[in-house]
Amino acid sequence: MELDRSPVTRTRPGSVSGQLTERTARGGPRALPALRIVAPEIEGPEDVVADADGNLFAGAADGAIWRLRLSASGAADRATAVAHTGGRPLGLQPLPGGELLVCDARRGLLRLDPRHGTVRVLADEVSGAPLRFCSNVTSAADGTVYFTVSSRRYGLDEWLGEFLEHTGTGQLLRLRPGGTPEVLLEGLQFANGVALAPDESFLVVAETAARRLRRYRLTGPRSGTAGTLAAKLPGYPDNVSRGPDGAFWVALARPRAVGVELLHGMPRGVRRAAWDVAKRLRLSLPPHPTVRVLAVRPDGGHDWDLRAVRSPYRMVTSVCRTGNLLAMGSVAERGIAVCAVPGTDGEDGAGALY
Repeated sequence: MELDRSPVTRTRPGSVSGQLTERTARGGPRALPALRIVAPEIEGPEDVVADADGNLFAGAADGAIWRLRLSASGAADRATAVAHTGGRPLGLQPLPGGELLVCDARRGLLRLDPRHGTVRVLADEVSGAPLRFCSNVTSAADGTVYFTVSSRRYGLDEWLGEFLEHTGTGQLLRLRPGGTPEVLLEGLQFANGVALAPDESFLVVAETAARRLRRYRLTGPRSGTAGTLAAKLPGYPDNVSRGPDGAFWVALARPRAVGVELLHGMPRGVRRAAWDVAKRLRLSLPPHPTVRVLAVRPDGGHDWDLRAVRSPYRMVTSVCRTGNLLAMGSVAERGIAVCAVPGTDGEDGAGALY
């Protein structure tokens, strides 16, 4: 499988096109500062989020939800397992009262109380169909919850089938307080991260297999319509979080794979046959050693494009900003990777490409 490792061209300030092209620009992406790995007891922290009090939460491969705190320098106190979902937690969202929303790939949309370790199922089906691959979640001030389903055909254990077959069965859903889930958007190519704009006027949804961020409008004359916020990303976007300055931090789980995109352009029967072969031979996409994260503004331009190559911490699936630090999770690694935001007082040197 051929990989395109070309750097990315930055968009002009104020650009609304949001296109990150693959053509080389002077300087290219900036080096990600050196990473510190904390809480190695957490296996596969697919999503890492920060609450208003500075606590970090992460869900592990064994179903545990962990909590920890970082010092200003990026050191961590001892991580504590606060609950267990009984499944595989993916996307998380802290709530104002101290509880957490959890997208569990096997159990659906959950609400968790870290103080008591209690877990409650909010939704495990939509229109009578089970939530096969619940992925990421966010919440509005009025209590409305928005979440994604990556695939209606394949579950987490067969995520590669969705990625290769390119079924376009991903969904964006809404759950109003006291209501039942309703579909807002479907036909998405591996729907993944989701985040609200600072003014809650629109949602950002990552379409992993399409290498783009979609914008779903919630207010105004175009409410209920979808467009593109950023396209032709230099890799496959996974989880999305909103930073304190309103920028959307996006983790690219791996660089663009040209071979995969050629496959996506082939007839459905060919795509399905490719997955059948991969499944029969137990083939997989190994975690890639390139780490890349972007900060995309609400207008579609981007403020940061940070990259490390040959990183020992691979396949970063989430990134969130807490203070002057970035905390990153990986579905394939142990522990949480931490670094300073470049240019802040907490930065530990300029950082170098691994």
